[in-house]
Amino acid sequence: MRINFKHEWIETNIGLMLVLTMLAISVGGLVEIAPLFFINKTIEKTEGVDVRPYSPLEMRGRDIYIREGCYVCHSQMIRPFRDEKMRYGHYSLAAESQYDHPFQWGSKRTGPDLARVGGKYSNEWHVQHLLAPRSMVPESVMPNYPWLMTLLDQSDVADRMKALRTVGVPYSLTEAEREANVKKFGEQVAEQLHIPDANKNLVEQANLGNYDGKPGVSEMDALVAYLQVLGTMVDFTKVNEDELVHSR
Repeated sequence: MRINFKHEWIETNIGLMLVLTMLAISVGGLVEIAPLFFINKTIEKTEGVDVRPYSPLEMRGRDIYIREGCYVCHSQMIRPFRDEKMRYGHYSLAAESQYDHPFQWGSKRTGPDLARVGGKYSNEWHVQHLLAPRSMVPESVMPNYPWLMTLLDQSDVADRMKALRTVGVPYSLTEAEREANVKKFGEQVAEQLHIPDANKNLVEQANLGNYDGKPGVSEMDALVAYLQVLGTMVDFTKVNEDELVHSR
């Protein structure tokens, strides 16, 4: 017996359409979630992969990066393809984004991917590029950002770090937590992650880096500090590629 199935039966029967929609969503979700229960780890743990949380200055730079919508035109995800590796470097690891909330992965590239931009250009280049993009890249469609030279609001730095702490970023509040970070990241990094010293650490890094070349701590200092750290936390000369394959 032949059944003459018509798609309009679903379109005109809201109950049936709802059941089939939920079934499709459930199958799709199961396909994505189920594999996570059968792999040992989703974050790479190999020699050379030693990612730390952002310092207070870098963290505020990241906030500005998101505020200005930089993610709309620049991804931070190098895919595991030959042409991507030739242009941008090693493909992105999950470990590199473990402290990003939200992470900046994506595929929209009006401008180049920035996952490995840290150390590629000088501080002066970044400042001029942000102030007047076409002075550095004539074909750029990026807008000017002159307001980044204004002073950075530091009043809520500690509160921002506390908020990230609630979602798992190991910023420390107590001495015991600070000591745990010393063992995990080393003394110098642990000091940067200690919330009670957030403002002091922010100013010290800005003065030491002098990213915008001017006195005071500007939004430009914070944003350039953030850009300069992207892709620099993993030493790929020490990464065991065989172990990475098992993590994928």
